Amino acid sequence: MRRNSPLVRCAAAQSASASPRPAMQPRFIQHKQEAFWFYRFLSIIYDHIINPGHWTEDMRDDALEPADLSDRNLVVVDVGGGTGFTTLGIVKHVDARNVTILDQSPHQLAKAKEKEPLKECKIIEGDAEDLPFGTDYADRYVSAGSIEYWPDPQRGIKEAYRVLKKGGKACLIGPVHPTFWLSRFFADMWMLFPKEEEYIDWFTKAGFQDVQLKRIGPKWYRGVRRHGLIMGCSVTGVKPEAGDSPLDLGPKTEDVQAPSNPLTFFFRFLVGGIASLYFVLVPIYMWLKDLITPKGQPI
Repeated sequence: MRRNSPLVRCAAAQSASASPRPAMQPRFIQHKQEAFWFYRFLSIIYDHIINPGHWTEDMRDDALEPADLSDRNLVVVDVGGGTGFTTLGIVKHVDARNVTILDQSPHQLAKAKEKEPLKECKIIEGDAEDLPFGTDYADRYVSAGSIEYWPDPQRGIKEAYRVLKKGGKACLIGPVHPTFWLSRFFADMWMLFPKEEEYIDWFTKAGFQDVQLKRIGPKWYRGVRRHGLIMGCSVTGVKPEAGDSPLDLGPKTEDVQAPSNPLTFFFRFLVGGIASLYFVLVPIYMWLKDLITPKGQPI
């Protein structure tokens, strides 16, 4: 597994400038209200259908390793924690009473509350781009499988910086933009699949230092990343000074309280849902290809 998970240093990835990714693009679920309803239904099957294909236990442990969860007394926030699958990996190393799970979906959080190892965790509803924690609050910030729904990813990473203590570390786990044309088409219809250099650019602009990116993926991908992965990399950065991020941002790009046209909402939700099915089929295709192709041969 680790052979397929190289570490990409900040200096190497920064050689390519991150292209702008405004909120208004043909991505149909990169919107908080649409994501809310998307997970209203997905929460029913999330742990049984999505995780086995895109976010396995070995991937989770590999992705969390750079977070340096080395002390059971660390204060940890798991932002966009959903059903608590990532949190289960966190509480292997940190006492559950010191961990807070935050998500905007009550349906996802209801699944987390059912998990016995998470009974002592604080579980709250909240917005990743406007966290309900004080400045310099946590030792570790973890977010897995959440950035793809953020209308303004730079703001979410700025918030990660703010809530961490001096010397604290953020660990953000998310998808990587595909290179295969068909996968790229469906990714850009569905939700945000950032490029590797964009992750590093967002972390650096927020004020993080020692920014590193680690590639992750299911073992049956055999290192092939052209189709994209809902969980494709783990990015970490260290907060060098106490206080808020030095980055100054304007108002939010999305007003979730603004009224929306029901027909427009339904159309966007439907198209986004159809696009998401492609990424349910991709891991099945890669799994079958791994079985058929002799070991040692490229797939």
